[in-house]
Amino acid sequence: MRRRLHLVTGLILFTYVFTHFINHSLGLISLEALESGRRVFEFTWRNPVMSIALYSALLVHIGLALWSIYRRRRLAMPPWEAAQILFGLAIPPLIALHILGTRFAHEVFGVNDNYAYVLLIYFSFSPGLGIRQAITLVVVWIHACIGLHFWLRLKPWYRAAIPTLYAFAILMPVSALGGFVFAGREVARLASDERWMAAARDEINFADQAGVALIENLEIAVLALAGGLLALAFVARGLRGAYNRRRGVVQITYPEGRRVLVAAGATVLEASRGAGIPHASVCGGRGRCSTCRVRVGHGLENLAPPSDDEAKVLKRIGAAPNVRLACQTRPTADLQVAPLLPPSASPSDGRVRHIHGEEREVAVLFADMRDFTAMAENRLPYDVVFVLNRYFAAMGMAVEESGGRVDKFVGDGIMALFGVERGVEIGSSNAMLAARRMAERLVEVNNALAHELDRPLRIGIGIHSGPVIVGEMGYGRATSVTAIGDTVNTASRLEAMTKELRAQLVVSEPVVRHAELDLSGFPAREIELRGRAGALSVRVVKNAQQLPVAADAPVTAKAGA
Repeated sequence: MRRRLHLVTGLILFTYVFTHFINHSLGLISLEALESGRRVFEFTWRNPVMSIALYSALLVHIGLALWSIYRRRRLAMPPWEAAQILFGLAIPPLIALHILGTRFAHEVFGVNDNYAYVLLIYFSFSPGLGIRQAITLVVVWIHACIGLHFWLRLKPWYRAAIPTLYAFAILMPVSALGGFVFAGREVARLASDERWMAAARDEINFADQAGVALIENLEIAVLALAGGLLALAFVARGLRGAYNRRRGVVQITYPEGRRVLVAAGATVLEASRGAGIPHASVCGGRGRCSTCRVRVGHGLENLAPPSDDEAKVLKRIGAAPNVRLACQTRPTADLQVAPLLPPSASPSDGRVRHIHGEEREVAVLFADMRDFTAMAENRLPYDVVFVLNRYFAAMGMAVEESGGRVDKFVGDGIMALFGVERGVEIGSSNAMLAARRMAERLVEVNNALAHELDRPLRIGIGIHSGPVIVGEMGYGRATSVTAIGDTVNTASRLEAMTKELRAQLVVSEPVVRHAELDLSGFPAREIELRGRAGALSVRVVKNAQQLPVAADAPVTAKAGA
């Protein structure tokens, strides 16, 4: 409920800010356009229903921010989270006078708080307040954008939308500030005309000195209240910490024997952050992304059962019984844990469902650079890394654009999986498309590095499909989702066969059959592979650029296998 309230109130406030910024932007057109927009804005937000929703959302959002400070066991946090909290704490004192001087003055003293009134104060009577208001605009927008980013980044569509949303996040405050300044200068110019100024005073009905004094005193009271509530949150937090320390200290043991002592009741994620141990948490410890998950060893029996929210997340990813979310797990006795994802985990890692391993039928692609040792032996290490990174970027992009997932880079080799989520038929078709694209991208890399290379880079690609075991494998920070099985070994050996067959691609008949491609124009072979009983039918392709493309092949498929 707390998270839902935080989201709903945040969205209400963001909508208010967004529409307010649009209104400001009309100042780029004219003062008249700005004022026309204000009438629509006030009709929307100053009716009783929307006023109650707006100010309730503001108070609840501030209360939840103070509560989040209180409930933290440690203040160590990622920079983005610290920035969001600091900007959020700065907003109440920054906007207090603006609210009192506009809505409050309008309701109590009958002030017509139109744009002429506001801009006269900010650009003619008190320019310092104008600078403060411009700073407020930027602070509010940054705070809102950080919150939106870390809410939306878990959505599957968000990654593709980032460029558009980033441009919007930059242009919106720039246009709002531009309209604010442009209209402010226009009002300052008009204020030099005594007749215009007299008419403006009559229309605005400024508050008298007593009213101004009341507004200033109320601002001081609001600042004192905000500071007092913040201090109370920290005092209460300190008292709770002292109480928890009296309850006892627990020891959390991490891989490689590292031990951290924390007060009972702190989460495992808080313990990691407090001790400077890198720990993934895409959602910032809100129990939404699952990237902070840990495998629990000794002490599992002493943990309280997962809450309903944590249980839903664990069920969504198919977690084993000994897997818990570090941000939701509060040990009361000594505990042994091992983070399951690297600190650099991405939002997509939170959607993986293969925690404890399951059998899937997929297509596996192996690619390896030919004569890499000869290419590298007479080059400086920097030059070798430069060439490899260009090569890996091109090959990785070809895999992801074709709907595959790069499983790992090993030396100068690449392993990729296709069809983990969508099935072996689509996976095989996408793997063949990836082979074609890799060959095409290799030509582009060779052209770009022609002056760097003695001879063009060459690759060999092997593709096979069949059952594999998919799951998280490894230890500690080296854990990742991967696949093992005879299919993987066969694909690797097909890639090795490209040297003997002097071809760029060797693909097994099961892949060709699943992909429904006509490769009758390419040589068929029956080959024996070490460790495999019986011959395997394959197609030998000298140049993968010559592969036909399936009619339903994706032009640009999202990575994710």
